[in-house]
Amino acid sequence: MTGQISTTRNAPPERTRFKLDGRSVALDHRVHAARGDLADISLAGVLFSAHYARAVELTCVAPGAPILSQPSHNAEAVSELLRGESFHALDVTTDWAWGFCGHDGYVGYIRRDALDVKEAVSHRVVNQSAPLFSRADIKAPIADHWPLGARFGGEAEDSFLATGDGFIHGRHAAPLDSPESDWVAVAQRYLGQPYVWGGRGHRGIDCSGLVQVALGECGIAVPRDTDLQCEGIGAPIEASAPLQRGDLIFFPGHVGIMTDATHMLHANAHWMAVVVEPLADVVARLAPDHEQPIIARRRIAP
Repeated sequence: MTGQISTTRNAPPERTRFKLDGRSVALDHRVHAARGDLADISLAGVLFSAHYARAVELTCVAPGAPILSQPSHNAEAVSELLRGESFHALDVTTDWAWGFCGHDGYVGYIRRDALDVKEAVSHRVVNQSAPLFSRADIKAPIADHWPLGARFGGEAEDSFLATGDGFIHGRHAAPLDSPESDWVAVAQRYLGQPYVWGGRGHRGIDCSGLVQVALGECGIAVPRDTDLQCEGIGAPIEASAPLQRGDLIFFPGHVGIMTDATHMLHANAHWMAVVVEPLADVVARLAPDHEQPIIARRRIAP
């Protein structure tokens, strides 16, 4: 790690005056940082809170760290940050930070030891998993593994990229300013990875996480959860129109990616893995519990 986060407040916070016009409104707390005692300063004037704070941008320095619903190791994971992604902290204690993820605004708690000061990143991991070598040598001991999508700052050294934590082979990484062009192919790199609720690729992934990270690798930012994705990704497909590669199929609480006209790639709790299977099989499996298994079909313009 390259720095420390102060957990003490040596100087009084900057005072910001604002006027709340009208009633305080109800917001989606998944993507608006507000809790009983504290809210993001950006919500001042929109939502009444006893206290407001200005977020401090930090960097996730763990290979992956869960975003939790409460400051407890036993709390439900609601999302995940990958190495090099940013977290905007509004409240930091000895063990926890509360705030929101930089890439999608998702709110929650993260372990304090998974964060460090803001870090400049230049590259990303493009392999499903990239070994972090202890020196620039393929025979060197492996210090860790960073997941697909992990961000880092790296300087070229032989066939490697030297980071502050070790060495990533150049074939496992790409510059941030060179996004992928085929997001279905990116999603297929996760085939066989375990299904993990709230996961985005570090040791596991869930259905909406798969859609988010695959599109993100192609420079397309999308929301975290299936209901938000269903409302905000692409355009509806007519019921009579044939499906094609890349179409998104939404079910109650679930989403999958078509790999062709009849097969779907998805992270799912039935197989507990990322698999490709006939769309008809998924529909038949859900039919006993849902009168209308497919609730939306959406297509992202090329």
